[in-house]
Amino acid sequence: MAGLGTQRSMSVIDVTDPSSGETIARLPCSDAGQLVATARAAHPAWERTAPAQRASLVKLGVARLRAEVEGIALLQTREGGKPLSDSRGGVQAGIAALEQYAELGPLHRGRSLQGSTPGADWMMPVSRGVAALCLPWNDPVAIACAQIAANLVVGNTVICKPSEKTPLSTATVIELLNRELPDGVLQLAVGDGSVGAALAAHPEVDIVVHVGSVATGRSVASACAARGAKALLELGGKDAMIVDSEVDPVWAAEQAAVGCFANAGQICTSIERVYVHRDVAEEFVDELVSRAKSLRLGPGTDPSTDMGPLIDDGQRDVVDGHVRAAVDAGAELRCGGAPVEGAGSYYPPTVLTSVAPGMAVVEEETFGPVAAVQVVDTFDEALRLANATRYGLAAVVLTADMGHAERATRELAVGTVKINAAFGGAPGGAATPHGISGDGFGYGPELLDELTRTRVVHLEPPPSS
Repeated sequence: MAGLGTQRSMSVIDVTDPSSGETIARLPCSDAGQLVATARAAHPAWERTAPAQRASLVKLGVARLRAEVEGIALLQTREGGKPLSDSRGGVQAGIAALEQYAELGPLHRGRSLQGSTPGADWMMPVSRGVAALCLPWNDPVAIACAQIAANLVVGNTVICKPSEKTPLSTATVIELLNRELPDGVLQLAVGDGSVGAALAAHPEVDIVVHVGSVATGRSVASACAARGAKALLELGGKDAMIVDSEVDPVWAAEQAAVGCFANAGQICTSIERVYVHRDVAEEFVDELVSRAKSLRLGPGTDPSTDMGPLIDDGQRDVVDGHVRAAVDAGAELRCGGAPVEGAGSYYPPTVLTSVAPGMAVVEEETFGPVAAVQVVDTFDEALRLANATRYGLAAVVLTADMGHAERATRELAVGTVKINAAFGGAPGGAATPHGISGDGFGYGPELLDELTRTRVVHLEPPPSS
């Protein structure tokens, strides 16, 4: 979703397959006002529903999704381009998130306080009301499932707006969940940024959850601030990987290839900057280039595909612009670096070396399969360069030195630090981004705190007669 203030209303949206450019669906856009009115009317009864009952209904929805994994995954691949195995994993992750929040919801509680006697004091969570979810295209099912479930179990009614680029898989998820939920509790919003803007600005929307670009996140935050609503934001990243001296360069290149090229580099926590120690740089870069060249591009429905297309030609143009500008400014192109000719929004895995601060590929979110590599002489230099960014989502450190690992956990100005693994982590973890990468807990048990208000209660018995 682009910046909220720049959108013009549309009556229909076309959904295209980025591997071919073919239009695969045409959907009518939603009336944001009507959705909000329906959600507001449904909220009182849903809030009064016992937490265990809300969780039970979510679990019944999970059973319906589990029977439709393959169909949902195929839809996600057709509209988003990622390999079918990745889509299947995303759907399974979404189901796991639904199950997790169905378990956590009834356990979400406040705490008792020590007050005067006789009497009682306690703090309790209460639902916020109507939640609008404005969600991205890069992992639509997993992200939607987590946000939908967390809001439902705390008693919020939900309007879920997937990206106009990938609405089909999310629409199917919502249709299946709604077979178990009361009317109006969960609704789909279809449309471009104008629908998101209307939801963010609507006076009856109590919280807006936005996962996506920095520009749109700022528009959401501004719209919510203007009317005193809550905004929960997970925005862009420019994640760094530090490759320390004395690590195995072949293993390090394997980790970098996964971090840079998975889902064609279209993951919020994709690795976009690599700072490699000079002692291992040559072998590391050679191996990374070899791995990049070995990846097979193609439609996500082809089992032999390692990497699918970018989401559309517009995103491909952004990636290509960053690469071309870097080469013009002195970076060395080691592989890739030009759009693939023919149908589809394909861009090959690309490795750049001799990148430097000031280049767009170092300073701005690229969101594509590009590894921008800079050689460093010390771990201190790598830490300094990794922190030299406005973003602060995540970072990866590959090191055999536990002292360096401990320093990284303290000194890297990011929400998530991963040591010796490009991806991974326990399902209950939660982080708050730094810099322009967002605000608030977007996942984990702490998400339930973000989605509720806290009420403090003081109770005394009436005076005796």
